[in-house]
Order: sequence, then structure tokens, then C-alpha cells
Amino acid sequence: MKIERRTLRSEVEHRSAGSGRRLIIGYAYKFRSLSQDLGGFREQIIEGSSRQSIAKDDVRALFNHDPNFVLGRNRAGTLRMAEDSTGLHYEVDADERISYVRDLLLSLERGDISQSSFGFRVKLDGQEWSVSDDGSTPLRSITQMTLVDVSVVTYPAYLNSESAAA
Repeated sequence: MKIERRTLRSEVEHRSAGSGRRLIIGYAYKFRSLSQDLGGFREQIIEGSSRQSIAKDDVRALFNHDPNFVLGRNRAGTLRMAEDSTGLHYEVDADERISYVRDLLLSLERGDISQSSFGFRVKLDGQEWSVSDDGSTPLRSITQMTLVDVSVVTYPAYLNSESAAA
């Protein structure tokens, strides 16, 4: 089964969760933003596309989509996600007892890493194809997906994504 991953850049709120707890926050995608060229096509995510998945699926927060670097998990209560008017917002409890989390927080604070991505599977009939505004590039619109992960990444597919330490 092939898992697709997309990364993007977005506006991010900076806040702390109280009691000294650190957070990693951002948007996994923004609605109707165009991806970079994904090999002969571009892509956009449509409002509501992951709403069902957020409510029922087991999703991880990862670093660079690597399952060896788990930052949080929704079923453990350490990852929280919601679709808002902008896109898929996520918030991860950053446990600084984990060495790679400390390293990632430093890279986020320095601005060396600042973007996001997401891994997903398109549901049956969960995509539509058209042509982008340039009139020649195929455009894939994702309307229904199963989320697998949200990731803080070095190289995003969506340049308008953003991740930050809070």
C-alpha cells in the first residue's frame, strides 16, 4: 500500500501550553494551496478532506516522515489536530526528555527547519482531476483522505507550510 506524503508552509501561532510544557505547532496543509510540481502534476487539498480521518484514525506526528522519530500520537493524547478555516492545524506535546525532540526544537527555534508535511492515502473516489490555471498542468484535488502522519520536515511539497516551537 503506497502512502503519499505532502509538505507545506503556513502561518503559525506561537504559544505555550502552560506548566512549562513545550509544543510543536503548525499546519500540515492549507486548503486550496498548490503544491510544487509532483512529477508532472500539482495538487491541492479541499476543505473537509481529512475531517473523518481526524476523528477516527490513529495518526502520528513524525520528523521527516521517519517512523523512528515519533513526536506524538493522537491516540496517546500527545498530538491534537483539527481542520479550521485555514487548513489542518496540529499541535504536538514536545517531550524534551527525548534527545531528538530537543534537537528538533533547537532547529525549529533557529529557523533551520520551518515547514510541514503529511502522509495520507486517498480514499476511493477521494480525488478529482482538472487542469491548473496555467492551462497545461494537471491538477489533482484531494477531497477525501486517510491521514497517516503529520510531519515537521526539511523539504516540503507545499511551500506555504510552517512548523514552529512554542
